[in-house]
Amino acid sequence: MAQIAKQTKRRRIKGDSGYGYAFIAVALVVFAMFTAYPVVSAFIISFQQYKPLGSEYVGLENYIASFNDKLFWKSVYNTIIYTILTVPVALFLSFAVAILIIPLRKKLQNIFKAVYYLPAVASGVALSVVWLWIYDPMASGILNRMLSVFGMSNTNWLGSSSTAMFSLVLMAWLSSHGTSIIIYLAALLGIDESYYEAAELDGASFIKKVWYIVIPCLKPTTLFLLVTGVIGSFQVFQNAYLMTGGGPDNATTMVGLLIFNNAFKYFEFGEAAAQSLVLAFIIALISFIQFKYLGKEVEY
Repeated sequence: MAQIAKQTKRRRIKGDSGYGYAFIAVALVVFAMFTAYPVVSAFIISFQQYKPLGSEYVGLENYIASFNDKLFWKSVYNTIIYTILTVPVALFLSFAVAILIIPLRKKLQNIFKAVYYLPAVASGVALSVVWLWIYDPMASGILNRMLSVFGMSNTNWLGSSSTAMFSLVLMAWLSSHGTSIIIYLAALLGIDESYYEAAELDGASFIKKVWYIVIPCLKPTTLFLLVTGVIGSFQVFQNAYLMTGGGPDNATTMVGLLIFNNAFKYFEFGEAAAQSLVLAFIIALISFIQFKYLGKEVEY
């Protein structure tokens, strides 16, 4: 009887496992087709020289050409500068807005959540068109019109190498932070009220509550948003492509835009694949460093 019961239990477990694999089969197929296969293909292509009638194996030539390309390193530099200027400010703004929203009533919280998240569902092309209007170099441009009130002359924001990068950074600062705000709000709601009550008994001010309670408790959330924010900024493409095209004088050429141009403008698919893998390695290295030095356990 015991043997029969064990066999019945094994069949039940196998049956449950089969249902589980059936449910994740679609996700696995999508992952294999649109993630695993492109990564493997890019790795193979990075060692080849593209030809319409058959690619030719060239070894490490694409990687050597990329490392010797001054434009590649300039694009890396531009991307790092863009990341340093945008990610910390985006985290601070999202955190500050979440702190301001959390004391409000539930209905008001939902209204502000919708207001701040709404730009996230808008088309990136539509947002870029709006920002092109804002940065219009003529007097009709909104930014130039505002600055003219203070007696400042018209500025070609996107056409000057001294202001083009700042224009993209400003666009990132004032663009959608809705996702980060909602994530911060969810994390704030998860903080135990007893911490605040103990702090009030000790006479702690609002600033001290934020510094000694909120910030430590939100450290895992901040780390998550920091890592994903850095990854997203290193992969930035749309803003540079639509707003400046990488110019002027490659002042806003990001790595993602350079890879796109090499692949679909100059048809250097092998070099583009090599640069994309180098970019993936840089992102993985930075993420590892962030987890190593910032991913420590929170102590209360």
